[in-house]
Amino acid sequence: MRLQRGRRAAAAALLTVLTAGCAMREAAPPGTMSVVATFSTLAGFVEQTGGDRVAVRTLVPPGVPPHDYEPAPRDRAALERAKVFVYNGVGFEPWLDRVLADLPASLVRVDAGAGIAARARDPHVWLDPVLAAAQVDAIRDGLIRADPDGRTHYAAGAAAFRRELEALSRRYAQVLAGCRRREFVTSHAAFGYLAARYGLREVPIAGIDPEGEPSPARLREIVAFIRASGTAVVFAEPGGQDRVAEAVAREAGARVSTLDPLEGRRGGSYVTVMDDNLGRLAEGLDCGR
Repeated sequence: MRLQRGRRAAAAALLTVLTAGCAMREAAPPGTMSVVATFSTLAGFVEQTGGDRVAVRTLVPPGVPPHDYEPAPRDRAALERAKVFVYNGVGFEPWLDRVLADLPASLVRVDAGAGIAARARDPHVWLDPVLAAAQVDAIRDGLIRADPDGRTHYAAGAAAFRRELEALSRRYAQVLAGCRRREFVTSHAAFGYLAARYGLREVPIAGIDPEGEPSPARLREIVAFIRASGTAVVFAEPGGQDRVAEAVAREAGARVSTLDPLEGRRGGSYVTVMDDNLGRLAEGLDCGR
């Protein structure tokens, strides 16, 4: 019995050491402010705005759909230590309300989609560079609320990133203005804001939720549209596992390309990925590029 108690005590001591070690590794470096963002794109916006004054942790791992994610206990612990929590809102993180209810009142909360999303139930505002700039402004204001001494630093970081986003938007406007086609087919409805900004029309196979299954009638409708319009490309998400988009393209005699919705990117900056998307859109829409 004493031996068992001794083993349990040793195990408890080891767990304490390991837990403390994890906490130390996850703690913000000295002189920085701890910020948690729900997914990688927003984390990138925070990094661009906050620079070396912030230490950013992303809740949703790369490659995991934020719609399906469930926060782990260590994520809740990270939020309790953080000064700022940045999330997209507009229903993009369906688990968000449960998390927010348990957070300390002192935590500065930045709802980066609030007052920006204009399309009903569509959270994908970051895919429009102009709306992404508005999200950066909201993040800047949240960082200043949490760290007023850094006001000048955060304002400068946001202004510099805004200039990048404005240049990105000009590239989109210039390239897409000369396209022979104005409609593009996607695997799910993620690019509505982008399409509206630049005079295009997205024709999605599935709805806003990428996990939603399109009905047989919808699939027939999309195949008929592709054939009638002469659409040459169906845009799937990166990863090569978008079976529905591949099947639609095969049935309609189109080829498959990719557009990255930046919901959980594994690499590349926001601007780099958006420029890649522009190149693929330009090719698929016959923009003479």
